[in-house]
Amino acid sequence: MAYVVRLEPMGLEMDVEEGETVLQAAFRQGIMLMHGCKEGQCSSCKSLLVEGDIDLMRYSTFALPDYEREQDYILLCRTKAYSDLTIELLNYDEEILQFAVPVKTFSGRVESIQKLTADIRLLTVQLGDGEDLRFFAGQYLDIAVPRFGVSRSYSLASTPQHPRELEFVIKVYPGGAFSGLLENTLHPGDVLTLTGPYGICCRRTNDAPAVLVGGGSGMAPLLSILRDLVENQIDRPVKFFYGARQPGDLFYAQEIAELGAHFTDFEFIPALSHLASGEEWQGETGFIHEVVSRRLERIPNGSDRDAYVCGPPPLIDAVVPVLHTKGIDGERIYFDKFFASSSLESPIQTKE
Repeated sequence: MAYVVRLEPMGLEMDVEEGETVLQAAFRQGIMLMHGCKEGQCSSCKSLLVEGDIDLMRYSTFALPDYEREQDYILLCRTKAYSDLTIELLNYDEEILQFAVPVKTFSGRVESIQKLTADIRLLTVQLGDGEDLRFFAGQYLDIAVPRFGVSRSYSLASTPQHPRELEFVIKVYPGGAFSGLLENTLHPGDVLTLTGPYGICCRRTNDAPAVLVGGGSGMAPLLSILRDLVENQIDRPVKFFYGARQPGDLFYAQEIAELGAHFTDFEFIPALSHLASGEEWQGETGFIHEVVSRRLERIPNGSDRDAYVCGPPPLIDAVVPVLHTKGIDGERIYFDKFFASSSLESPIQTKE
């Protein structure tokens, strides 16, 4: 059985099959709604139920507090329809809605696993014949290892111009169900299943100056955006801020310098937050939001600049307010929070 879901204020209608969530139905039909973790933890897809009968799967009360649920707020990633629905979207991006592509599942094989730093790996995956992936620079995929029954979400570092050879920059966590496999378990030729694309922190098609801010494996989508600009011969002012702990945590600096040479106005600003006493370093120090505050000039008209921010939630939460103070319009700040797997982080408050 299928139901009709009407999305306001655009008046957009789509169908949702019994058993799938509203967000899954949107992905299937190429409608890229606002989303983040897709697991009921981040509130990015929070919306208002105007009419209809639903059931909510398990979710975090941090993402949807009880008092909001009592006012008919819902999370689209947890919402299953039991009648036709009318939903008011609290956040939406008309440009993303126009150029999104349907989510699909692909088969791929491990091409290589390369050590970039002590805890960062480059995973290269080759898709099967005829399985070209359509995506936009900055998006991510769900990657599953069938024989281990594990799946995680990772951003692409490669570009749409290479639809079959995909690159992922992955942080290895102690005991990580997926990332731990990159150490000695996964090898070239091993089979993977990839589903996507997902994500709304992807390169916009305007000519506005760009501010890129990231840390850790947040390098991946930012590098994809930077590579994509160069491959499409788009010259615009770019400032790239990247935060790491120590010098050994910095990577891709040479490639970024080479990419930057293609721009008339480009600046790469790495910063270290935990520099050891007496250790030599000529660049910025401190947390990356502090460096952005010091080094990014304020502009009177924020509509003239796009900002892309990628990394763990504390980084996003610290950087976004700084960008606001620099005059960047909140609607032009695109971010991707890299949530850790729930098996690696403290238990979240959930409800049935």
